[in-house]
Amino acid sequence: MVFSDYTGLKVNELEDLRRSLKEKGGEYMVVKKTILKKLFADENFTGTNPREIPGELGVAFGYEDEIAPAKVLAEMSKKYEALKISGGLLEGNFIATAKVMELAKLPSRDVLIAKVVGSIKAPITGFVGVMKGNLRNLVGVLNAIAQEKN
Repeated sequence: MVFSDYTGLKVNELEDLRRSLKEKGGEYMVVKKTILKKLFADENFTGTNPREIPGELGVAFGYEDEIAPAKVLAEMSKKYEALKISGGLLEGNFIATAKVMELAKLPSRDVLIAKVVGSIKAPITGFVGVMKGNLRNLVGVLNAIAQEKN
């Protein structure tokens, strides 16, 4: 969940934000602060409390990728100056705006998985290359011996 202040955002800009989040498997909702206060009434948060976020409150959810809302809101806040990121919730902990921006800079889940698979694959690929080189050298030596006999 990423909290944002959408005060001053035009309707078409808000729809653009919702469309972008939907493409990434997320959703953006406008939330009443009274409902948020009731939702987080029993929670103890360190640092900024989500119940005290200033301005009009919008919440971005990520259903498929936890980082997608942070990425989309960070991108949209650059595009629309009226949109301001106010913090977020990640794994049950409130995170400040700076942490949300750090999360937005991370590569996507698919890219991270590809990097891990590439790291696992690299030693195996190197080993196969070395084995092919030994076999190629053996064939070269045998060809040289065969040419000397002729």
